Amino acid sequence: QVQLVESGGGLVQAGDSLRLSCAPSGRTLSTLALGWFRQAPGKEREFVAAINYSGSATRYTDSVKGRFSISRDSAESTVLLQMNGLTAEDTAVYSCAARPLNIDTSPAQWYYWGQGTQVTVSS
Repeated sequence: QVQLVESGGGLVQAGDSLRLSCAPSGRTLSTLALGWFRQAPGKEREFVAAINYSGSATRYTDSVKGRFSISRDSAESTVLLQMNGLTAEDTAVYSCAARPLNIDTSPAQWYYWGQGTQVTVSS
């Protein structure tokens, strides 16, 4: 069993930055792919970004490429999502997810989920 705890959400203005953190426990970080998904009101959950178990591969949805960056902090056993140039379209509940080893963009393929953290961007 893996527990995921997210932090770092909040209310910001368009153009600002936020950094989300996800701290997994219950399983070695090096065996897990970690990802971020988001769900806006009235919309389906969508893939945002993910990093594989070794940190050698990352993937982003097109709308965040060049603005968001996902990374692993092995010393702190956390995964970070740096979000720059935020827009109102980024407003959503962001959830951290984990699955064994490699990246998948389908939410159904991720085994473990955090509670989510709200990100609100005012325009």
